Amino acid sequence: MLSVVENCFSPRTAAFFDLDKTVIAKSSTLTFSKSFYQGGLINRRAVLRTAYTQFVFLAGGADHDQMERMREYLSALCKGWNVQQVKEIVAETLHDLIDPIIYDEAATLIEEHHTAGRDVVIVSTSGAEVVEPIGELLGADRVVATRMVVGDDGCFTGEIEYYAYGPTKAEAVRALAASEGYDLSRCYAYSDSVTDVPMLESVGHPHAVNPDRALRREATLREWPILVFNRPVRLKQRLPALSMPPRPALVAAAAVGAAAVTAGLVWYASRRRTAGAALPG
Repeated sequence: MLSVVENCFSPRTAAFFDLDKTVIAKSSTLTFSKSFYQGGLINRRAVLRTAYTQFVFLAGGADHDQMERMREYLSALCKGWNVQQVKEIVAETLHDLIDPIIYDEAATLIEEHHTAGRDVVIVSTSGAEVVEPIGELLGADRVVATRMVVGDDGCFTGEIEYYAYGPTKAEAVRALAASEGYDLSRCYAYSDSVTDVPMLESVGHPHAVNPDRALRREATLREWPILVFNRPVRLKQRLPALSMPPRPALVAAAAVGAAAVTAGLVWYASRRRTAGAALPG
């Protein structure tokens, strides 16, 4: 259990949560691949690839180089996509796809942090069209995510304005601390990926959740708590605490994550190219 409710005269605090494999059991973006296909945003081949890359993501995630290739790939992939269409697809399928894969342990932590008077902030490399609705579903107070430029026609231009990844997540956490008065030495953070070490080390209470091998080594060396979440549960099966509407999100983002393919797809494509190059003839 977390500490008791914080004294009203104490500095404000927050709990910062990565999303994929930390709060939910899968990649938030890859989970919507079938819905994006049905909406005409991706083709059947991409759906088949995302089924495989979801497995790759769950088995080991993506390293820094793979995530960088993802950024380049997604900026080209979602160029011309209509933002409103993406939002509508996510809204229509959110409860069916995301509600069943929320970790019970993460939902409990969110409840406990709110009870203790802390804000809950989702910090994700995916984009707002995916992350914001999930944050609202969870009762998060704020969302930090990737932003992509939207043109006057309401479609993605293919340019990335802000990439919420690695050190950039830590910068966002510090910026929120400055604007909201959070005492980072008393704040909490949770993530599964070694790429989030900068965010984890920026708070006084970092936690590794279902960590990849590199983060597990780092957490062991630094004596950070290692948590195992393995009980997905529908929120409606829990106490109604998480059904309360959240406060307005302060930091929002656009739709790199909503592009329907993330690090896993880029990993798959890059590995296929590498394998192809190695074959004779």
